[in-house]
Amino acid sequence: MASVLLVEDDPLIRAALIDVLSAHGHVVRSAALGFEALREVTQQPPDVVVLDLGLPDLDGTDVLRMLRGISRVPVVVATARDDDAEVIKLLNAGADDYIVKPFSGGQLAARLGAVLRRSAPADPYPGGGPYQPGGPYPSRGEHAGAPGAGPGEAPPQPTTLQVGELVVDPRARSARLAGRELRLTRREFDLLAYLAAHADQVVSRRRLLADVWRQPYVEDQTIDVHLSALRRKLGERPAQPRYLHTVRGIGIKLVAPR
Repeated sequence: MASVLLVEDDPLIRAALIDVLSAHGHVVRSAALGFEALREVTQQPPDVVVLDLGLPDLDGTDVLRMLRGISRVPVVVATARDDDAEVIKLLNAGADDYIVKPFSGGQLAARLGAVLRRSAPADPYPGGGPYQPGGPYPSRGEHAGAPGAGPGEAPPQPTTLQVGELVVDPRARSARLAGRELRLTRREFDLLAYLAAHADQVVSRRRLLADVWRQPYVEDQTIDVHLSALRRKLGERPAQPRYLHTVRGIGIKLVAPR
């Protein structure tokens, strides 16, 4: 059972979606205005937000950016447009997923289920198991702060992942490059941390979909958008990569600059 904040100004649509999501076992609160939604997230944070972009008081994209300024709650955006520019804008603004109108209540419930699975607290990473965003990472011998375990003790979880001058702290969800903190969205951090945990390995797009996005139907363009944003924040370009290298036809590899 999850707590859902439904941000929708049309009372008929709002009532219908509340009925469907409640039937799927969710506890649903609703807001008709952008400012009301921001207040709800601040006072009683939900597990996930469904955000309609056509609100009467604020542009929905502005509401999304404001939400990202105060919370990491997963956000599924409901939009009437599915063109590339709109999708890229929404993902860059911090959306975790989007759904195109008109949609059924069952489709929305399925989308919410996928987003909630991706954002769920992680179990310990048993080495070779699936990556969990925000959770512990596999131990690599060169990780800082990961001394060996004593007899009969469980191996300690690493505190940082280091690749060249890039240092990623999964527990604090922070990343630094040459001592400078990188301002990353939640998904950008998950992607960078996963690649850092598999440094020097070529990671396929299929693995990224399964282990980071944790759903099979994310379009390749979604990965490209996040990789492009990471490259900019790492201060590099595809034509002159330093950390993020594309292996054509295979996947992505994070390596220390030579």
